[in-house]
Amino acid sequence: MVINFVNETNEDVSKYEKLIRGIFKQFKKKKEIFSIIFVDKEEIQRINREYRKIDRVTDVISFALNDNDEGNIYSDGEIGDIFICLDRAREQAADYGHSIEREVGFLSVHGYLHLQGYDHMTPEDEKVMFAKQDAILEKAGLRRSE
Repeated sequence: MVINFVNETNEDVSKYEKLIRGIFKQFKKKKEIFSIIFVDKEEIQRINREYRKIDRVTDVISFALNDNDEGNIYSDGEIGDIFICLDRAREQAADYGHSIEREVGFLSVHGYLHLQGYDHMTPEDEKVMFAKQDAILEKAGLRRSE
């Protein structure tokens, strides 16, 4: 697995890169390639407005290269991009009473599962996706109470 990081903020994101690489070490998918792009509130709102027609700040947006029920892996292994808003992650961590690391970890896993074709549009789909992300985060040692 190859994770490409892009930092479009003024923050040092090296600790988040290390955290995310650690989370994804549990996956054995060597051919997968995806990018995580760290952005600020203005950029994520612009992306949300332009691509989802929702004019507000959000925490994470995923763009799968192949968005269908068969999965998203292309022959070269590229699966898509995940945009994470660090400003929003910080706010949510405070709201939920856990660390920024736990929140960034959660957002990266949540975005990754969207790239894998998981969604939470129905209660049944939400149950499956959220159980999967909870298991991944638990295995990485990122519990909600942190």
